Amino acid sequence: MNRLSSSFAAPRILLSNYSTKSALTPSSTSFNPPIVPNSKPSLNPLYSFLPETQNPNNLVNLICLALKKTNFQITHLANQLQDLIPHLGTQEISRVLLRCQCESQSALIFFNWVKNDLGVKPNCHNYCIIVHILVWSRNFVHGMKLLSELIRFQSDESEKVDIFQGLVSCSEDCNWDPVVFDMLIKAYMKDDLIKEGYRVFKKMVKMGYVPHVLAFNCLLSGLSKANCVDNCWELYKEMWRIGINPNTCTFNIFTNVLCKDQSVDKVNEFLEKMEEEGFVPDLVTYNTLIGNYCRSRRLDDAFYLYKIMYRRGVVPDLVTYTSLMNGLCKIGKLKEAHQVFHRMVDRGLTPDIVSYNSLIHGYCIEGRMKDSRLLLHDMIAKGISPDTFTCQVLVEGFVKAGSLRSCLNMIVELKRFGVTISSDVYKYLVIALSQENHPIAAVKLLDRMLEDGHESDVEIYDKLIKSFCDSELLEGALLHKSKMLERRVKPCLAIYQNLISCLCRLRRCLEAEVLMQEMDLFDLKPDNNICRALIFAYCTENNFDKAESLLLSLSIKYQLYDTDSYNVLLKIRSEQSSITELMELQDKMLKLGFAPNGLTFKYVLQGLQNTVMKDKGSFQACSQLQ
Repeated sequence: MNRLSSSFAAPRILLSNYSTKSALTPSSTSFNPPIVPNSKPSLNPLYSFLPETQNPNNLVNLICLALKKTNFQITHLANQLQDLIPHLGTQEISRVLLRCQCESQSALIFFNWVKNDLGVKPNCHNYCIIVHILVWSRNFVHGMKLLSELIRFQSDESEKVDIFQGLVSCSEDCNWDPVVFDMLIKAYMKDDLIKEGYRVFKKMVKMGYVPHVLAFNCLLSGLSKANCVDNCWELYKEMWRIGINPNTCTFNIFTNVLCKDQSVDKVNEFLEKMEEEGFVPDLVTYNTLIGNYCRSRRLDDAFYLYKIMYRRGVVPDLVTYTSLMNGLCKIGKLKEAHQVFHRMVDRGLTPDIVSYNSLIHGYCIEGRMKDSRLLLHDMIAKGISPDTFTCQVLVEGFVKAGSLRSCLNMIVELKRFGVTISSDVYKYLVIALSQENHPIAAVKLLDRMLEDGHESDVEIYDKLIKSFCDSELLEGALLHKSKMLERRVKPCLAIYQNLISCLCRLRRCLEAEVLMQEMDLFDLKPDNNICRALIFAYCTENNFDKAESLLLSLSIKYQLYDTDSYNVLLKIRSEQSSITELMELQDKMLKLGFAPNGLTFKYVLQGLQNTVMKDKGSFQACSQLQ
């Protein structure tokens, strides 16, 4: 069989394991005959007494005659056969397609008409026949399109159908080309169905067909991207066993697999194998290996390959130099990384955003923000606009170095140069300012963020409100809580914790209770921290009855049993109440579900002791009076 000049060249046939007859005759395999569901029932012989255009027995003949006319029009056919169209089932579709094999364009028009206009759902067998017809006539584009459509169609069905078996089963009835199996592998890879494509490959080989190297590369690349390393090495063995002639792309994919497998020590052996097969490693091969060496911090091996490239006439590109710079920056060799940068420029290569980002990131990690900023000015001067990554690493570097003011100045400077500041950069900086207790500066930056069209979120407001509360700037915290609600940002529990705690510290307990009630609007429940803040505040104000009623209310409504709050209340009661009142409180709390601890019993004992001491003091006073 001649190999096609197209990218869908037909696979070779393994004659060593299969006879010519068995390889070319799919019916001799173990596959079952095709099952054609949804077919119409046997036609009634009495239909022969009907006029020709109303006789369902003539449906296939009438369609085929119409399709073979030179002035064929699908609309005319639809009008002519409108009474017979209900009798058109999947079996009739197959018969029409098989009789129109020599007119592939007409067969395709008919298939699309049935599928799109009539609303008849073709089955797998119908699809397989039309695909065979199109591939035989070298209409690979439409053949691939229908194969992909069939794959998606079968994926949506509850009962899965083996498309490979379908193609084999219907090949006995129509002209076909084994290249259709290569196309099936590619179609599966296109839809990221890696396992299905791999199964087709194994079935092909079992039947005695050798996939074309392009289909093999497609499958290999898909397995590599899916990190199916073991399957890749199985393919490697099969490649030599069945005689697939690899190309440079094949070896480059295997080189990438080597790197994913962390089997870097096998590289030299693999390169030697490439050269034995007559393939010279190209730029992609070297870049893949150098990038892997740099990620593995094996810089000596990376620079060895870099030198080998020149000896073999392979000129390094931006990817090569950027990988080397990244590797050097990772181990803190910034001086050497900058030397590689200058060497790249001296050899006529223009640095891109990735090259600059590599160096800027390296300097930021080391805290050398002045050098980072000089590189930033250099890239802007050369017309390279900083991207989100550039801004992010610079902002993080300045924050880490404790230079928030310099960072804010840089943001203003970047905006003046027309650089778009991303929402992530704004958010990071607003949160950093809040955590450093600079809420006023954080608000100004947040306003600038909103002016640029970005949206704020609950995390920003959480950190901002906490910063106001920690600085005892309660009015600012409440103001931005209101703004948050105006912007329809749903608050979180932490925001109410900070606000209520701050109100309680400032002896504004009633406002704190109002906020606690507001939480119900957002399906938020008070927690132990909120309970503790309110109980402590009321006890500090000597409002013990309010503290007790609130503690009871929280336990009943929210099943909130904070032992620390209970102990604080018990401690106060032990100092000021009678033993009867103390024991009543103890019994009441135990019935509600509060769990006493060692501190609880300590306060109860102190209450008893205080009562005894008071009674003893009263007795001595009475004795003296007597």
